[in-house]
Amino acid sequence: MTLKPFGGSGNELEWIKSSYSSDDGPSCVEVAVIPDHILIRDSKTPRGARLTLTPTAWATFLPYASGN
Repeated sequence: MTLKPFGGSGNELEWIKSSYSSDDGPSCVEVAVIPDHILIRDSKTPRGARLTLTPTAWATFLPYASGN
């Protein structure tokens, strides 16, 4: 999975949209980094629930998400 920036405005979190998402196609996941945590959300429902992972848990999860 490759990540690409997803623009925001103001003091909002900077969410990064997966490259598997496109403006024309299916939505996917977005992540934002805050100190000591990685936030994950569904790009179709940006105001919905968020999953919060530690950097260690994120690193463990990535190989499964990317299919590598």
